[in-house]
Amino acid sequence: MNSVRTTTLALFIVAGLFVAAGCAVQPAANSNSAVPSSATPSPVASPAAKASMGIPVTLPVLDALFADEAFKTTLKTKVELSDDQIAQLKRVASEEVGKLNESTTDDTAGAAEQSRQRAVEAIRGIVGEQKTDALLELAREYWVKGGENVDGSQETAAANLPNAVPKDTRVVVNIPAYRMDVFQDGSLVKSYKIGIGYPDFPLPTGLRKAQSIIFNPTWTPPDEPWVAKMKNVAAGEKVAAGSKLNPLGPIKIPIGLPSLIHGGKSPAKLGTFASHGCVGLTSPQVMDFSKLLAQVAGGEITDAKMKSYFADKTKTQVVKLDQSVPVELRYETIVVEDGKLHIYRDVYDQDTNTEENLRTVLQANGTSLEDFSEAERAQILETLNAMSRHPKASSSPAVKSSPTASPGASPADKADKTAKKSAAKPIGKNQKEAVIELEALKGKGYPAAVDLDTGSGKPAKKAAIASTR
Repeated sequence: MNSVRTTTLALFIVAGLFVAAGCAVQPAANSNSAVPSSATPSPVASPAAKASMGIPVTLPVLDALFADEAFKTTLKTKVELSDDQIAQLKRVASEEVGKLNESTTDDTAGAAEQSRQRAVEAIRGIVGEQKTDALLELAREYWVKGGENVDGSQETAAANLPNAVPKDTRVVVNIPAYRMDVFQDGSLVKSYKIGIGYPDFPLPTGLRKAQSIIFNPTWTPPDEPWVAKMKNVAAGEKVAAGSKLNPLGPIKIPIGLPSLIHGGKSPAKLGTFASHGCVGLTSPQVMDFSKLLAQVAGGEITDAKMKSYFADKTKTQVVKLDQSVPVELRYETIVVEDGKLHIYRDVYDQDTNTEENLRTVLQANGTSLEDFSEAERAQILETLNAMSRHPKASSSPAVKSSPTASPGASPADKADKTAKKSAAKPIGKNQKEAVIELEALKGKGYPAAVDLDTGSGKPAKKAAIASTR
C-alpha cells in the first residue's frame, strides 16, 4: 500500500470550490493523470454513459463547471464567448443555485425537465441560439468526462450492452436504483443504498475514477448566495474537518468534476434526492466503503489505521489508492436482475421507460417481448407505462385474478394465470421501483444486491415482487 500522507485539502481544492449539501467541485488539475495507471483492464463505459452526451445541462451544473478555469477558457476559445457573457452566465447560474430546493420530495415529476428548459432559455438570452448549442455540447462533454481526458478504449462502448456485468474491478452506480455496487475481478462483493443528486443538480453519467480517499475533509464555502443565508459560515472561510457545519462528513472520495462519494447523510436521505451531483452515504457506510475500496484497489485500511485517522478530526489525511478504481455512473431504469424485471422511476425525466428501451434490454439479456405470454406482456407494458415520465391512461382492461394453474396446464397457461393473479395491483404515484418475476428471465441479468448496506444498520427489506413462479 502506498504511504499515507498528511496534507491539507488546499493541495486538492482550489479557488472556485463549489460545495452544497455535501458536494464539492474537484478541479481538473486534480485528475487521475497524476496517478500511476491502474493494472486493471481498460474500463469501457456502458451505452448509458454514451447516451448521456445528449442530455441537456441545468444552471446549477453550469455553475459547478465554472469552478474549472479550463472550462471557462475553452468557452472563450471554442464557443467564442466574451468575458461579459461568461460573467452574466456565472451570475444567472449562481442565482439558480441559490433557489435550489433541498427539501425536494419524491413527487418531482417534470422537475428535471423544467430545470433543463430554464437553463436553455437563460443561456439563449445571453449568448444567442447558435452559441447556446455549442455551449451545451461543451458542458455535456465536461459533465460526462468529469473534466478528464478519456482515452479511446474508454469511449468504445459499441460492444457493451444494457445491464452489462463488469468483468473487472470497478464501482457501478445505477442512479435511478439508488444503488452502488463494488465489483472485484468481475464478482459483485457488496452493495450500498445511496442518496443521489437533486433533479436540478443531477448526478452525471459516465466513467470516472477513484484515486484517493480523503479523511477529515475541510470545506471552504464558495461565494454563492446560498452561503450568505447560512449561520456561522462565511464565503472563503475554511470550515474545519469534524465541524458540525461541515457537510462533507468524515470521508470524501473525489471521482472527477464536480462529484464525490461522501458521508454525512442521514439514513432518511438514502433512496432519495440528497446532494448536488454527488453519491451520498451515511458516515458508517462511507467508512465501510472506504475500507472495501482500498481492498479492491490492492491495499488495506485496517480498523486501527482508520481509528488513527479520526484521533484528531481537525487533521486531514489523504490516502492514495494503490491502483485507481473505475467508477461507472449509469442511468438505467429498466434492468433484468437475477431473473426479475426491475423498472425504476425515471427520476431525471430522461424518457427512458419506453417500449423501445425495454426491447433493447430484453434483447441484451437473450430474450424478447414476444417470448412472454399475452398476460405477461400486458402486465410488463402497463407497469412500464405507469413508471414512465408521462404515463398514458390505460387502454387495456384490468386482468382479474385467476385460480392457480392445474398440474397439467402448459407453461404458457401457468404464466398467464400467474400474471393475471397479480396484475391488478396498481403502481403508486411515488413508487420508485416495480419488480416482475418472469420465468423466461430465469438465470439471466445483472446480479442481485450482495450484502446490501441500507445505512439503517438493519438488514435490507426485499422488494415486493409482482408475480411469482
